[in-house]
Amino acid sequence: MPLRHATFLSLLIVIALASTARAATIGREQDIVDLKLGQRVLVDDGTCPAGQVKEVRGAKMTDQGISRTSSCVPRQGPKTK
Repeated sequence: MPLRHATFLSLLIVIALASTARAATIGREQDIVDLKLGQRVLVDDGTCPAGQVKEVRGAKMTDQGISRTSSCVPRQGPKTK
């Protein structure tokens, strides 16, 4: 029985880590409150061409806080064969 519980616990940990590693997609860039250095947030506000989404990154540390950069990146959809 202890092996079964350890396997289940390991599976839960893997699922939790995988869900936090996924980039968050939000609707407006103004909704990004606390952007960390190196963090990437996907913004689906319609400013990029079809099939792309805006990626906002915490680029570098300044006296006023973290400066942001943005660019359009391909939208990641479900994988196809």
